[in-house]
Amino acid sequence: MRLEKKSPCKVNLILNILGRRPDGFHELETVMQPVNLCDEMTFARAGSSLQLTCSHPGLPADAKNLVHRAATAFLAAANISDGVKIHLQKNLPLAGGIGGGSANAAVTFTALNELFGAPLPLAKLHELAAALGSDVPFFLHDRPALATGRGEKVQPLENFSALKGKAFFLVHPGFGISTPWSYQNLARFPEALNGRPGRAAKLVARLQGNDWPAIAHGCYNSLEAPAFEKFPVLPLYREFLREHGALVSLMSGSGSTTFAIAENLAAADALAEKFKSQFGDQGWTATVAV
Repeated sequence: MRLEKKSPCKVNLILNILGRRPDGFHELETVMQPVNLCDEMTFARAGSSLQLTCSHPGLPADAKNLVHRAATAFLAAANISDGVKIHLQKNLPLAGGIGGGSANAAVTFTALNELFGAPLPLAKLHELAAALGSDVPFFLHDRPALATGRGEKVQPLENFSALKGKAFFLVHPGFGISTPWSYQNLARFPEALNGRPGRAAKLVARLQGNDWPAIAHGCYNSLEAPAFEKFPVLPLYREFLREHGALVSLMSGSGSTTFAIAENLAAADALAEKFKSQFGDQGWTATVAV
């Protein structure tokens, strides 16, 4: 039996850091929106060991890879000794703040559970996902979500009415930003480190309506503070998109991907052309309907 799965990404409509916790993690609240831009993965029962291959030469195929770690955790939890062969076709940029690696891990959990006849309940998959990474549990659901704690407490939400018919434009500048670096350097920005709680819930309420000035005002990312200081091209991207028709423009996650929300796919494509005429074709860009 062979399974083929799409592994999507996400953007953070808000990422509000609420301070550093005693365990070293950061308390946060975030609203995550799935984006239908995907890596591709194949899974098969084969051989007597775990075999992972990847199309991207910069990604390891051993225990340093989240897919390998997810598969190892699943097989151990399900008490399975059969061999598994996994191939990851990497289409999304690395270290982009859009959760590509986390999604790969989540898809690994759900695909292997399907491949072996569902030996683990969803609650157990959530437990394994949370142990692997803060964003991983989100990708067990194909819906927007409000996440709290260090990001592992996920409350799936109904699709946002404000995003109906809208489209995304995403740009990755060709360099990544390390998530640990972002959080470590947040300490130099006390206002961004200690955000006001409740902003995420307010944004969720606004996204059920259609007041885009209010929605845009509510979209926020604490981690822009250190990223914009070190990489001044990123605020240039954000402001250019805002000035040329984007309803919202924001850095996603810890960066370095910037995204814009446009009225529709044609508007997103037009925005992409304006962006390329200004900044050239360096990096990775994509447009996609919500």
